[in-house]
Amino acid sequence: MRRTNSEHIGDLLRRFLREQGIETPLMEHRAVTMWPKVAGPAIARLTGDVSFRNGTLYVKILRPALRQDLMMGRTELCRKLNAAVGSNVVEQILFY
Repeated sequence: MRRTNSEHIGDLLRRFLREQGIETPLMEHRAVTMWPKVAGPAIARLTGDVSFRNGTLYVKILRPALRQDLMMGRTELCRKLNAAVGSNVVEQILFY
């Protein structure tokens, strides 16, 4: 018997995550874990703790001179992070 109303497993998983309220926390976690890849290995070595809260990615800077360079490029970093995550969860990045 052939079913005509089949759905892709990816669509089913996304709908399940959304219904359970897990989709946004999952995307936030992805943003934190994708930081080293998006920022690159050189910058990732010079940053410390990365956390996410209320649409903002918080990144600890280990070298104060790096903060200015990252501040100038944070809009591009937000765009790249959102592209890597697959959702617009990162509204801004704060370096501390």
